[in-house]
Amino acid sequence: MTGKMSMFDLSGLPQLLRLMLDDMARASTLYRPTHHWQYAVNELIEAINNHGVEDFRSLPSCLKTFVGTYAFPDYYQTPGRYNGMNKVLAEKFPVETDIDKSQRTTTHSKFDIRLSDLLSGRLHALSDYRVFLASYSDYPPYTDKASESKVGNPLEQFIFNDRRYSRSFLHYLLGLNYLKSTCSPKDINIVLEIGGGYGVLGEILLSDKRNDCFYINVDIPPVGYLATYYLQQVFGASEIGDYSKFRKCSSIEIDVIRKKYKAIVLCPWQLPHLKGQIDLFVNYHSFAEMEPDVVDNYCRIVSGLKPRYILLRNLREGKQVMKTFGRYGVKMPVFGSDYDRFFPSYKIAGVNTVPFGFKTEDNFHSEVRVYRKPEKYDDSQPI
Repeated sequence: MTGKMSMFDLSGLPQLLRLMLDDMARASTLYRPTHHWQYAVNELIEAINNHGVEDFRSLPSCLKTFVGTYAFPDYYQTPGRYNGMNKVLAEKFPVETDIDKSQRTTTHSKFDIRLSDLLSGRLHALSDYRVFLASYSDYPPYTDKASESKVGNPLEQFIFNDRRYSRSFLHYLLGLNYLKSTCSPKDINIVLEIGGGYGVLGEILLSDKRNDCFYINVDIPPVGYLATYYLQQVFGASEIGDYSKFRKCSSIEIDVIRKKYKAIVLCPWQLPHLKGQIDLFVNYHSFAEMEPDVVDNYCRIVSGLKPRYILLRNLREGKQVMKTFGRYGVKMPVFGSDYDRFFPSYKIAGVNTVPFGFKTEDNFHSEVRVYRKPEKYDDSQPI
Protein backbone atom coordinates (compact mmCIF):
# COMPACT_ATOMS: atom_id res chain seq x y z
CA MET A 1 0.00 0.00 0.00
CA THR A 2 1.48 3.32 -1.01
CA GLY A 3 -0.40 5.48 1.49
CA LYS A 4 0.49 5.49 5.18
CA MET A 5 -1.57 2.89 6.95
CA SER A 6 -0.38 2.74 10.55
CA MET A 7 -1.46 6.16 11.81
CA PHE A 8 -2.88 4.45 14.89
CA ASP A 9 -2.18 1.38 16.98
CA LEU A 10 -3.18 -1.79 15.11
CA SER A 11 -2.43 -4.18 17.96
CA GLY A 12 -6.08 -4.30 18.99
CA LEU A 13 -7.27 -5.48 15.58
CA PRO A 14 -8.34 -9.10 15.08
CA GLN A 15 -5.42 -11.40 14.30
CA LEU A 16 -6.73 -12.37 10.86
CA LEU A 17 -7.04 -8.74 9.82
CA ARG A 18 -3.55 -7.90 11.08
CA LEU A 19 -2.20 -10.81 9.06
CA MET A 20 -3.95 -9.57 5.92
CA LEU A 21 -2.64 -6.03 6.40
CA ASP A 22 0.92 -7.17 7.07
CA ASP A 23 0.95 -9.27 3.90
CA MET A 24 -0.65 -6.51 1.85
CA ALA A 25 2.24 -4.18 2.71
CA ARG A 26 4.60 -6.62 0.95
CA ALA A 27 2.38 -7.36 -2.05
CA SER A 28 2.83 -6.00 -5.57
CA THR A 29 1.19 -2.65 -6.25
CA LEU A 30 -1.07 -4.46 -8.72
CA TYR A 31 -2.80 -6.11 -5.75
CA ARG A 32 -2.80 -3.27 -3.22
CA PRO A 33 -5.44 -0.53 -2.91
CA THR A 34 -5.28 1.97 -5.73
CA HIS A 35 -5.52 5.70 -5.13
CA HIS A 36 -9.29 5.80 -4.65
CA TRP A 37 -9.14 3.24 -1.85
CA GLN A 38 -5.90 4.12 -0.03
CA TYR A 39 -7.51 6.64 2.30
CA ALA A 40 -10.76 4.72 2.60
CA VAL A 41 -8.77 1.74 3.90
CA ASN A 42 -7.33 3.88 6.69
CA GLU A 43 -10.78 5.07 7.70
CA LEU A 44 -12.17 1.53 7.72
CA ILE A 45 -9.30 0.22 9.82
CA GLU A 46 -9.77 3.02 12.33
CA ALA A 47 -13.51 2.33 12.50
CA ILE A 48 -12.95 -1.39 13.15
CA ASN A 49 -10.28 -0.55 15.71
CA ASN A 50 -12.64 1.78 17.58
CA HIS A 51 -16.03 0.08 17.15
CA GLY A 52 -15.45 -3.57 16.27
CA VAL A 53 -17.31 -5.35 13.46
CA GLU A 54 -20.69 -6.27 14.95
CA ASP A 55 -22.32 -3.07 13.61
CA PHE A 56 -20.16 -2.53 10.53
CA ARG A 57 -23.17 -1.99 8.24
CA SER A 58 -24.07 1.08 10.28
CA LEU A 59 -20.62 2.64 10.51
CA PRO A 60 -20.23 5.89 8.50
CA SER A 61 -16.92 4.83 6.94
CA CYS A 62 -18.50 1.63 5.60
CA LEU A 63 -21.63 3.41 4.40
CA LYS A 64 -19.66 5.82 2.25
CA THR A 65 -17.43 3.17 0.70
CA PHE A 66 -18.94 -0.29 0.15
CA VAL A 67 -22.22 -0.59 2.09
CA GLY A 68 -24.60 1.14 -0.32
CA THR A 69 -27.93 2.71 0.64
CA TYR A 70 -30.87 4.10 -1.29
CA ALA A 71 -31.62 6.94 1.15
CA PHE A 72 -30.97 10.62 0.53
CA PRO A 73 -27.66 11.84 2.02
CA ASP A 74 -27.67 11.91 5.84
CA TYR A 75 -31.31 10.78 6.01
CA TYR A 76 -30.58 8.26 8.76
CA GLN A 77 -27.70 10.07 10.45
CA THR A 78 -29.44 13.46 10.72
CA PRO A 79 -33.19 12.93 10.14
CA GLY A 80 -34.00 16.41 11.43
CA ARG A 81 -32.48 17.80 8.25
CA TYR A 82 -35.77 17.09 6.44
CA ASN A 83 -38.24 18.00 9.21
CA GLY A 84 -39.23 21.26 7.57
CA MET A 85 -40.43 19.47 4.45
CA ASN A 86 -42.43 17.03 6.58
CA LYS A 87 -44.20 19.83 8.47
CA VAL A 88 -45.26 21.57 5.29
CA LEU A 89 -46.97 18.42 3.98
CA ALA A 90 -48.28 16.98 7.24
CA GLU A 91 -51.99 16.24 7.64
CA LYS A 92 -52.70 14.67 11.01
CA PHE A 93 -54.38 11.29 10.60
CA PRO A 94 -52.98 7.77 11.05
CA VAL A 95 -52.15 5.57 8.08
CA GLU A 96 -51.25 1.88 8.27
CA THR A 97 -48.20 0.87 6.21
CA ASP A 98 -46.41 -2.35 5.30
CA ILE A 99 -42.90 -1.06 5.92
CA ASP A 100 -40.72 -2.29 8.75
CA LYS A 101 -41.87 -0.21 11.73
CA SER A 102 -38.27 0.28 12.84
CA GLN A 103 -37.79 2.53 9.81
CA ARG A 104 -40.83 4.77 10.26
CA THR A 105 -43.04 6.14 13.01
CA THR A 106 -46.57 4.77 13.12
CA THR A 107 -48.57 7.94 12.50
CA HIS A 108 -48.10 10.08 9.39
CA SER A 109 -50.09 12.02 6.86
CA LYS A 110 -50.34 10.54 3.39
CA PHE A 111 -48.06 13.24 2.07
CA ASP A 112 -45.60 12.73 4.90
CA ILE A 113 -45.46 9.01 4.16
CA ARG A 114 -44.85 9.64 0.45
CA LEU A 115 -42.06 12.05 1.31
CA SER A 116 -40.60 9.63 3.83
CA ASP A 117 -40.69 6.85 1.22
CA LEU A 118 -38.79 9.10 -1.18
CA LEU A 119 -36.17 10.33 1.27
CA SER A 120 -35.59 6.94 2.88
CA GLY A 121 -35.04 5.36 -0.54
CA ARG A 122 -37.96 2.98 -0.17
CA LEU A 123 -39.54 4.10 -3.46
CA HIS A 124 -36.29 3.41 -5.32
CA ALA A 125 -35.88 0.06 -3.57
CA LEU A 126 -39.48 -0.88 -4.38
CA SER A 127 -38.89 0.02 -8.02
CA ASP A 128 -35.86 -2.28 -8.18
CA TYR A 129 -37.79 -5.01 -6.39
CA ARG A 130 -40.61 -4.82 -8.95
CA VAL A 131 -38.11 -5.12 -11.81
CA PHE A 132 -36.60 -8.14 -10.06
CA LEU A 133 -40.00 -9.83 -9.76
CA ALA A 134 -41.05 -9.01 -13.33
CA SER A 135 -37.79 -10.25 -14.87
CA TYR A 136 -37.23 -13.36 -12.75
CA SER A 137 -36.82 -16.70 -14.54
CA ASP A 138 -37.39 -19.88 -12.58
CA TYR A 139 -34.15 -21.76 -13.24
CA PRO A 140 -30.67 -21.73 -11.68
CA PRO A 141 -29.26 -19.78 -10.09
CA TYR A 142 -32.47 -19.55 -8.03
CA THR A 143 -32.94 -16.27 -6.20
CA ASP A 144 -36.71 -15.98 -5.67
CA LYS A 145 -36.47 -17.03 -2.01
CA ALA A 146 -33.44 -14.90 -1.17
CA SER A 147 -33.64 -12.75 1.94
CA GLU A 148 -30.73 -10.86 3.44
CA SER A 149 -29.52 -11.48 6.97
CA LYS A 150 -29.28 -8.78 9.62
CA VAL A 151 -25.64 -9.54 10.39
CA GLY A 152 -23.68 -6.31 10.73
CA ASN A 153 -26.74 -4.41 12.02
CA PRO A 154 -27.73 -2.77 8.70
CA LEU A 155 -28.76 0.86 8.88
CA GLU A 156 -31.04 0.38 5.87
CA GLN A 157 -32.98 -2.73 4.97
CA PHE A 158 -36.43 -2.92 3.36
CA ILE A 159 -39.02 -5.64 3.76
CA PHE A 160 -41.06 -6.73 0.75
CA ASN A 161 -43.26 -9.82 0.95
CA ASP A 162 -41.65 -10.80 4.27
CA ARG A 163 -38.13 -10.83 2.84
CA ARG A 164 -35.31 -8.39 3.61
CA TYR A 165 -33.43 -6.43 0.94
CA SER A 166 -30.60 -3.92 0.95
CA ARG A 167 -29.44 -1.89 -2.01
CA SER A 168 -26.53 -4.21 -2.72
CA PHE A 169 -28.77 -7.25 -2.40
CA LEU A 170 -31.27 -5.94 -4.96
CA HIS A 171 -28.51 -4.84 -7.32
CA TYR A 172 -27.09 -8.35 -7.43
CA LEU A 173 -30.55 -9.85 -7.92
CA LEU A 174 -31.13 -7.55 -10.89
CA GLY A 175 -27.75 -8.43 -12.38
CA LEU A 176 -28.37 -12.17 -12.08
CA ASN A 177 -31.76 -11.74 -13.75
CA TYR A 178 -30.14 -9.84 -16.61
CA LEU A 179 -27.50 -12.55 -16.97
CA LYS A 180 -30.22 -15.17 -17.21
CA SER A 181 -32.21 -13.12 -19.74
CA THR A 182 -29.22 -12.62 -22.05
CA CYS A 183 -27.46 -15.98 -21.81
CA SER A 184 -29.87 -18.57 -20.36
CA PRO A 185 -26.90 -19.97 -18.43
CA LYS A 186 -26.77 -23.55 -17.23
CA ASP A 187 -24.81 -25.16 -14.43
CA ILE A 188 -23.34 -22.10 -12.75
CA ASN A 189 -21.51 -23.95 -10.00
CA ILE A 190 -18.28 -22.00 -9.43
CA VAL A 191 -18.48 -18.23 -9.06
CA LEU A 192 -15.53 -15.87 -8.65
CA GLU A 193 -15.99 -12.25 -7.65
CA ILE A 194 -13.35 -9.55 -7.32
CA GLY A 195 -14.33 -6.73 -4.98
CA GLY A 196 -17.31 -8.56 -3.50
CA GLY A 197 -17.78 -6.23 -0.54
CA TYR A 198 -19.16 -8.02 2.49
CA GLY A 199 -20.19 -11.09 0.47
CA VAL A 200 -23.73 -10.27 -0.65
CA LEU A 201 -23.54 -12.30 -3.84
CA GLY A 202 -22.25 -15.28 -1.91
CA GLU A 203 -25.16 -15.05 0.51
CA ILE A 204 -27.66 -14.95 -2.36
CA LEU A 205 -26.21 -17.96 -4.15
CA LEU A 206 -25.43 -20.13 -1.13
CA SER A 207 -28.61 -19.54 0.86
CA ASP A 208 -30.76 -21.50 -1.61
CA LYS A 209 -30.10 -25.24 -1.46
CA ARG A 210 -31.34 -25.60 -5.05
CA ASN A 211 -28.16 -23.85 -6.17
CA ASP A 212 -25.09 -26.05 -6.27
CA CYS A 213 -22.64 -23.17 -5.97
CA PHE A 214 -19.15 -22.55 -4.67
CA TYR A 215 -18.28 -18.88 -4.15
CA ILE A 216 -14.86 -17.21 -4.18
CA ASN A 217 -14.62 -13.60 -3.02
CA VAL A 218 -11.37 -11.70 -3.60
CA ASP A 219 -11.03 -8.33 -1.89
CA ILE A 220 -8.54 -6.05 -0.18
CA PRO A 221 -8.43 -5.85 3.60
CA PRO A 222 -10.19 -4.75 5.66
CA VAL A 223 -13.16 -5.35 3.31
CA GLY A 224 -12.11 -8.96 2.77
CA TYR A 225 -11.97 -9.42 6.53
CA LEU A 226 -15.51 -8.06 6.92
CA ALA A 227 -16.70 -10.41 4.15
CA THR A 228 -15.19 -13.32 6.07
CA TYR A 229 -16.93 -12.22 9.25
CA TYR A 230 -20.25 -11.75 7.47
CA LEU A 231 -20.31 -15.05 5.60
CA GLN A 232 -19.09 -17.01 8.61
CA GLN A 233 -21.85 -15.48 10.72
CA VAL A 234 -24.46 -16.37 8.10
CA PHE A 235 -23.30 -19.89 7.20
CA GLY A 236 -20.97 -20.92 10.04
CA ALA A 237 -17.22 -20.57 10.44
CA SER A 238 -16.49 -24.12 9.27
CA GLU A 239 -18.24 -23.49 5.93
CA ILE A 240 -16.19 -20.44 4.91
CA GLY A 241 -12.45 -20.72 4.31
CA ASP A 242 -10.56 -17.60 5.39
CA TYR A 243 -7.36 -15.99 4.17
CA SER A 244 -5.11 -17.74 6.66
CA LYS A 245 -6.08 -21.20 5.39
CA PHE A 246 -4.50 -20.49 1.98
CA ARG A 247 -1.89 -17.89 2.90
CA LYS A 248 1.11 -20.10 2.15
CA CYS A 249 -0.41 -22.07 -0.74
CA SER A 250 1.44 -21.78 -4.03
CA SER A 251 -1.53 -23.47 -5.72
CA ILE A 252 -5.15 -23.10 -4.63
CA GLU A 253 -7.04 -25.88 -6.40
CA ILE A 254 -10.71 -24.96 -6.82
CA ASP A 255 -11.92 -28.53 -7.31
CA VAL A 256 -10.22 -29.57 -4.06
CA ILE A 257 -11.27 -26.75 -1.75
CA ARG A 258 -14.91 -26.72 -2.88
CA LYS A 259 -15.24 -30.19 -1.37
CA LYS A 260 -14.51 -28.70 2.06
CA TYR A 261 -16.05 -25.21 1.95
CA LYS A 262 -19.13 -23.45 0.60
CA ALA A 263 -17.06 -20.33 -0.02
CA ILE A 264 -13.60 -18.88 0.52
CA VAL A 265 -12.41 -15.30 0.92
CA LEU A 266 -9.01 -14.48 -0.53
CA CYS A 267 -6.88 -11.36 -0.85
CA PRO A 268 -5.92 -10.06 -4.31
CA TRP A 269 -2.28 -11.25 -4.24
CA GLN A 270 -3.57 -14.82 -3.85
CA LEU A 271 -5.53 -14.67 -7.10
CA PRO A 272 -2.61 -15.80 -9.34
CA HIS A 273 -2.41 -19.01 -7.26
CA LEU A 274 -6.01 -19.97 -8.02
CA LYS A 275 -6.14 -23.02 -10.30
CA GLY A 276 -9.05 -24.56 -12.14
CA GLN A 277 -12.02 -23.34 -14.14
CA ILE A 278 -14.91 -21.13 -13.11
CA ASP A 279 -18.40 -20.74 -14.53
CA LEU A 280 -19.12 -17.10 -13.72
CA PHE A 281 -16.93 -14.08 -13.00
CA VAL A 282 -18.52 -11.03 -11.37
CA ASN A 283 -17.35 -7.51 -10.65
CA TYR A 284 -19.68 -4.87 -9.25
CA HIS A 285 -18.47 -1.27 -8.99
CA SER A 286 -14.88 -1.89 -7.88
CA PHE A 287 -13.18 -2.07 -11.29
CA ALA A 288 -14.27 1.53 -11.86
CA GLU A 289 -12.42 2.46 -8.66
CA MET A 290 -9.10 1.06 -9.93
CA GLU A 291 -6.51 2.20 -12.43
CA PRO A 292 -6.59 0.65 -15.94
CA ASP A 293 -3.36 -1.34 -15.53
CA VAL A 294 -4.69 -2.95 -12.35
CA VAL A 295 -7.98 -3.89 -14.00
CA ASP A 296 -6.17 -5.24 -17.05
CA ASN A 297 -4.03 -7.48 -14.83
CA TYR A 298 -7.08 -8.84 -13.02
CA CYS A 299 -8.90 -9.52 -16.28
CA ARG A 300 -5.93 -11.43 -17.68
CA ILE A 301 -5.86 -13.68 -14.61
CA VAL A 302 -9.63 -14.17 -14.73
CA SER A 303 -9.48 -15.06 -18.43
CA GLY A 304 -6.99 -17.78 -17.56
CA LEU A 305 -9.68 -19.37 -15.36
CA LYS A 306 -11.91 -19.57 -18.45
CA PRO A 307 -15.25 -18.40 -17.08
CA ARG A 308 -18.20 -19.21 -19.32
CA TYR A 309 -19.97 -15.98 -18.34
CA ILE A 310 -18.89 -12.55 -17.11
CA LEU A 311 -21.20 -10.17 -15.25
CA LEU A 312 -20.06 -6.59 -14.66
CA ARG A 313 -21.68 -3.50 -13.21
CA ASN A 314 -19.59 -0.35 -13.35
CA LEU A 315 -19.82 3.25 -14.49
CA ARG A 316 -19.94 3.63 -18.27
CA GLU A 317 -18.12 6.97 -18.03
CA GLY A 318 -15.63 5.69 -15.45
CA LYS A 319 -15.06 6.98 -11.94
CA GLN A 320 -14.46 10.69 -11.48
CA VAL A 321 -10.83 11.71 -11.71
CA MET A 322 -9.35 12.91 -8.44
CA LYS A 323 -9.33 16.66 -8.09
CA THR A 324 -6.58 16.89 -5.50
CA PHE A 325 -4.00 14.35 -4.43
CA GLY A 326 -5.04 12.55 -1.28
CA ARG A 327 -8.77 12.57 -1.94
CA TYR A 328 -11.17 10.09 -3.51
CA GLY A 329 -11.18 9.49 -7.25
CA VAL A 330 -9.01 7.73 -9.81
CA LYS A 331 -5.94 8.92 -11.64
CA MET A 332 -7.29 7.55 -14.92
CA PRO A 333 -10.84 6.24 -15.49
CA VAL A 334 -11.83 2.83 -16.82
CA PHE A 335 -14.68 3.24 -19.31
CA GLY A 336 -17.44 0.75 -20.05
CA SER A 337 -16.09 0.07 -23.53
CA ASP A 338 -12.67 -0.82 -22.08
CA TYR A 339 -13.97 -4.20 -20.93
CA ASP A 340 -14.27 -5.30 -24.55
CA ARG A 341 -10.51 -4.82 -24.73
CA PHE A 342 -9.85 -6.43 -21.35
CA PHE A 343 -11.78 -9.56 -22.39
CA PRO A 344 -10.89 -9.87 -26.10
CA SER A 345 -11.80 -13.56 -26.36
CA TYR A 346 -15.36 -12.99 -25.12
CA LYS A 347 -18.51 -11.99 -26.93
CA ILE A 348 -20.70 -9.30 -25.44
CA ALA A 349 -24.19 -10.65 -24.75
CA GLY A 350 -25.87 -7.51 -23.43
CA VAL A 351 -25.45 -3.99 -22.07
CA ASN A 352 -28.12 -2.31 -19.97
CA THR A 353 -28.58 0.75 -17.79
CA VAL A 354 -32.37 0.83 -17.35
CA PRO A 355 -34.00 -1.08 -15.74
CA PHE A 356 -31.18 -3.40 -14.57
CA GLY A 357 -28.64 -0.65 -13.87
CA PHE A 358 -29.16 3.00 -13.00
CA LYS A 359 -28.63 6.51 -14.32
CA THR A 360 -27.27 8.67 -11.50
CA GLU A 361 -28.37 12.17 -10.60
CA ASP A 362 -25.12 13.59 -11.97
CA ASN A 363 -25.65 11.85 -15.33
CA PHE A 364 -23.40 8.85 -14.85
CA HIS A 365 -24.58 5.44 -16.03
CA SER A 366 -24.24 2.47 -13.70
CA GLU A 367 -24.09 -0.04 -16.52
CA VAL A 368 -24.59 -3.81 -16.47
CA ARG A 369 -22.50 -5.70 -19.02
CA VAL A 370 -22.70 -9.43 -19.74
CA TYR A 371 -20.13 -11.41 -21.72
CA ARG A 372 -20.15 -15.04 -22.72
CA LYS A 373 -17.45 -17.38 -23.90
CA PRO A 374 -17.93 -18.20 -27.59
CA GLU A 375 -18.09 -21.80 -28.76
CA LYS A 376 -14.65 -21.43 -30.30
CA TYR A 377 -12.75 -19.90 -27.41
CA ASP A 378 -9.34 -18.33 -27.95
CA ASP A 379 -7.25 -19.30 -24.93
CA SER A 380 -3.98 -18.12 -26.44
CA GLN A 381 -4.24 -14.77 -24.62
CA PRO A 382 -1.14 -14.37 -22.41
CA ILE A 383 -1.78 -14.47 -18.68
